[in-house]
Amino acid sequence: MSLPLSILDLSPVDSGSTSAEALQNTLKLARLADRLGYSRYWLAEHHNTSMTASPAPEIMIGHVAQVTQRIRVGSGGVMLPNHSPLKVAENFQVLEALHPGRIDLGLGRAPGTDPRTALALRRSREALNADDFPEQLAELLAFAGEAEGFPGGHPFRSVRAIPTNISLPPIWLLGSSDFSAQAAAMLGVGFSFAHHINPDFALPAIQMYRDQFVPSKQVQSSRVILTTGVICAETDEQAQELAAAMALAWLRLHRSRGSTPIPRRDTRLSLYDGGTGSGQRDTTTANSWPP
Repeated sequence: MSLPLSILDLSPVDSGSTSAEALQNTLKLARLADRLGYSRYWLAEHHNTSMTASPAPEIMIGHVAQVTQRIRVGSGGVMLPNHSPLKVAENFQVLEALHPGRIDLGLGRAPGTDPRTALALRRSREALNADDFPEQLAELLAFAGEAEGFPGGHPFRSVRAIPTNISLPPIWLLGSSDFSAQAAAMLGVGFSFAHHINPDFALPAIQMYRDQFVPSKQVQSSRVILTTGVICAETDEQAQELAAAMALAWLRLHRSRGSTPIPRRDTRLSLYDGGTGSGQRDTTTANSWPP
């Protein structure tokens, strides 16, 4: 049995290019993935970073679906606490209406950014500190008519996501802990585990999800996606060269240099020790990303 492969695209911005070029690269890569037979092409949500150009997956999903023919296109993911559940339901019902049978709705509960930017997105410290993801998810399903709906007397009981004759796309919960594994199992939806964030917990989380899975009207058996970072090249040496750019970008980020575009080939960047105050200088040659 062959293993279905998919792509999670953050629209990376490399040094010397622009965010607009990164978004065009996403469309080019999506066309290639479609021709090569990949199963899914998902777009991420990140904010206030120069490394990526991916703050609005719902917009890019529409563009990617428009330039491809058969590949499923979705969010990896929409960070639900940053948004109104009603608006998310409507966005994805519109996408499903335009591209029926090809859209996925991947949902996460992290902000996808730093705390200050999360506050700007959510507009209040109460919303920033609230841990109400289950309630938001229940609202989204109720607005879309995918659950029992709101109880009698609820102020939203008469509110429905439009277009009302379109079903919500398949839901996947994204996570790197047992929270999303248990929530996905309880709701009977797909589960996508972020191995690149928490590799040691991947197998326990997936087993937990499968053991606790309760079939739903939409999904009869458990469905799992494992997300991991991969570098592809003709040789190990070439792969190591390609990986060096991302390694350098993350090193700069963790040394409090802020988020910067991903270094290109033959660019020499200076890194200063941001933690000890020693002032030691680490100059590294980076290779291009993307190649």
